[in-house]
Amino acid sequence: MNGPGKISDRYKEIRNRKARHKYFVGQTYEAGVILTGTEVKSIRAGKAQINDAFARVERDRVILYHVHISEYSFGNANNHNPYRPRQLLLHKKEIRQIEMAMQSGGKALVPTRIYFKKALIKVEIALCTGKKMHDKREDLRKKAALMDVRRMMKDAR
Repeated sequence: MNGPGKISDRYKEIRNRKARHKYFVGQTYEAGVILTGTEVKSIRAGKAQINDAFARVERDRVILYHVHISEYSFGNANNHNPYRPRQLLLHKKEIRQIEMAMQSGGKALVPTRIYFKKALIKVEIALCTGKKMHDKREDLRKKAALMDVRRMMKDAR
């Protein structure tokens, strides 16, 4: 049983399940994120969604868009906007690396997960290249073949 102030195992991280299906995931970065108090409480309750989210480099800052963090249920009239853009905290060297990679073309900056590191909330962002339809089909074929092998191994026992 969890005591007061403890995070349940169910909400230790929020994943972008579509990212590995839609993209080839490349270099990943761990970033802090600037949040308000009610946003932190909503994330602790597992009330966030990053499936349609993306990030951009604007004026030497990385901004995260389309992350839905639900309004805190016990909040008041000063509750946060669920879709507001949020600034990510990265070193300047990392921001320059990301900017150079994105300028070279064909890359997207996609959040893959939001997780807790001690008491802090971190966002893992990745430089991704989009998959074509035939790449997605090939991944599905590999997944189906792997499931068949596992099923056969299970039946052999």
